[in-house]
Amino acid sequence: MNLDYIKPNAWSILEQGWNPETVKSSESLFSIGNGAMGQRANFEERYSGETFQGSYIAGVYYPDKTKVGWWKNGYPEYFAKVLNAPVWIGIDVKIDGEYLDLAQCEVSGFTRELNMKEGWYERRFRALLQNGKSVVVASRRVLLLDHDEVGLIHYSVIPEQDCEITFTSYLDSGVTNEDANWEETFWEPKSASSNGSFGQVTAMTLKTEYHVTAFMDNQVLVDSAAQQLTPQIEESITRVSHSYAVNARADQAVTLYKIGGYVSSMNHDKDKLVDAALSVSAFAKAQSYSDLLKQQHAAWTRIWDMADIVIEGDIKAQQGIRFNIFQLNQTYLGKDARLNIGPKGFTGEKYGGSTYWDTEAYCLPFYMATKDPQVARNLLVYRYNHLEKAIENAEKLGLKNGAALYPMVTMNGEESHNEWEITFEEIHRNGAIAFAIFNYQRYTGDTDYVREMGLEVLIGIARFWHQRANYSTAAGQYMILGVTGPNEYENNINNNFYTNYMARWCMQYTASEIDRLQREYPRDLNRVLQKTNLDLGEVENWLAVAGNMYLPYNEDLDIYLQQDGFLDKEIMPVAQLPASDRPINQQWSWDRILRSCYIKQADTLQTFYFFEDDFSQDSLERHFDFYEPLTVHESSLSPCVHSVQAASLGRMDKAYEMYLRTSRLDLDDYNHEVEEGCHITSMAGTWMAIVEGFGGMRVRDGQLHFTPRIPSQWDAYSFKVNFRGEIVTVHVTQDGHSFSSNSDTPSSLVVNGDHLEPSLSRPSK
Repeated sequence: MNLDYIKPNAWSILEQGWNPETVKSSESLFSIGNGAMGQRANFEERYSGETFQGSYIAGVYYPDKTKVGWWKNGYPEYFAKVLNAPVWIGIDVKIDGEYLDLAQCEVSGFTRELNMKEGWYERRFRALLQNGKSVVVASRRVLLLDHDEVGLIHYSVIPEQDCEITFTSYLDSGVTNEDANWEETFWEPKSASSNGSFGQVTAMTLKTEYHVTAFMDNQVLVDSAAQQLTPQIEESITRVSHSYAVNARADQAVTLYKIGGYVSSMNHDKDKLVDAALSVSAFAKAQSYSDLLKQQHAAWTRIWDMADIVIEGDIKAQQGIRFNIFQLNQTYLGKDARLNIGPKGFTGEKYGGSTYWDTEAYCLPFYMATKDPQVARNLLVYRYNHLEKAIENAEKLGLKNGAALYPMVTMNGEESHNEWEITFEEIHRNGAIAFAIFNYQRYTGDTDYVREMGLEVLIGIARFWHQRANYSTAAGQYMILGVTGPNEYENNINNNFYTNYMARWCMQYTASEIDRLQREYPRDLNRVLQKTNLDLGEVENWLAVAGNMYLPYNEDLDIYLQQDGFLDKEIMPVAQLPASDRPINQQWSWDRILRSCYIKQADTLQTFYFFEDDFSQDSLERHFDFYEPLTVHESSLSPCVHSVQAASLGRMDKAYEMYLRTSRLDLDDYNHEVEEGCHITSMAGTWMAIVEGFGGMRVRDGQLHFTPRIPSQWDAYSFKVNFRGEIVTVHVTQDGHSFSSNSDTPSSLVVNGDHLEPSLSRPSK
């Protein structure tokens, strides 16, 4: 398969030419979403070739029973899965009695476009059917941002000969998941009905008992004129279909305009879902299709006005960053604190659609800088709401006294990951939650979250690290044993540097926030101390452990070791591996990977990314030179951190290489897996690579700092950040840089170590 089949374009994802081998990949890449629901780019018409059906509703999940060969105490009972929801996009098309099926047709002029500027997905093609009839088809699909229970399909067929065209628009709740563990049925059908052009099917998820109504309202147009046609209706408990037959002349456009979508018990009374669906459908039907498209364009314009990054002189780099920003906004808009960001978003089922540490480590900075602060705050509220479950998770592993272990994978706060080396050992995820609280407070200046909610979270995390560390009499220091670090190509190792450093920092940071609240908000502190049953003697115990935490180090190389024994491995750079061995996660046995020196993603260097100010530039350079050549970058989270650090070191060729890899990871399918879905949470790393890497943005002492750099491949780039309510615009060219602000009293900036006077940061008028 040609992995470079996506055509470069500044504002669109484009595919030209029909290739059945790329169908599943394109279903991922051309996915659409609106934060509340999403849809893979499956064809509306039936398709007998290989396809991966996927339609998803945010927050609706199923606890698929864990399937393992050997049960271990503390193992999660289930793996949470985002569910393939009832089909609402279905439109069977017959031309003189023969189904339109691209797997059975001669296809020409095939194009797809995902228009990121206006927020719609479109296909166009000509099909010669086996009965000799030929048609030209244009289909456009939209999921409305402002009315996020509504989707639109405008499906037009232009026959090249006189013929009968039959549209059968349907809803179907008889769906399954690609990744089911036990081939279970997830949905229990409840009802199906029709009322004129309106139809609905209602189903309930087993176990979790979410009720969902998928609805549709259909209208047929001939040459843009609405037709008063009575549909032929068929109904079963799982399916409703409305069929419309039109005798069409050659070159006459026959269109099915379908309004559809979902209402669920997440937002409505489960006994009134059909009424809610009728109301939502009527609201959309009362407006014209063109007006709804204009509203969609306006909604995306508002997003792009703040979030867009403009790159001049490099069209593939421009397309890459906009694709990443577009997918992030399709996945999460911050309206609902019950929701979070799944690693595949609405583009696939892998990873279950659940919440990982990716949100706190990679996504939070993007949402802090491109949205209202409440959006980022909602991500932290999500974790606070799961604190009791995190405490339960820690209790299952033998910890006590309110120690909290946030799950590696979750929908409702319970751990639901099905690999022991992750579930039990990749405990560093706990530190990312605490770091996100620190990072949010540092960036937004909002200190209220900690006193209102965050300190309880920090106390639970500090208690976890205090109990998880153990004292080594032989070494005279505290150690953390039996872990998996961010480099998941090493399991059950001792004293992972990143984990130990993060544990130490978490305890110290929590203690410092307790001190701050003691000075500034003593009543709030007393409330939290009583609620958590914490006394300050316990805090002293944390600090004693933190102050004597073991960090593996090699004096000869003057570097921290990724973990104990790392130098016992055969150290051979990735560049010396035969191409036939890559990617190693698809070519090698797991045993061989674990014994190798190869690193999946930033691990020790992740420490340097989070705690950059704790280390000198010389130290970063030594560690980068040792660890990056051993990194295979087989995690989607890997290239962005290395790009930021390469830029910091002035190594712009490496920074650009890593930027292009992270920004086009899915578009160019680097890991040969895009058909499973896009890497949504790592897409925020693309934003980081530009803003924090090339732009050099940092926050220190309540001020924005920039160290602007530009790759030689670019003529210029620009971006905006919302810093404490002030919109700062950064523009960097090969000849220099400029900064502007929307504030009448702009804050001073620190650029290349020098303070930029406020008057110099004003926009020109």
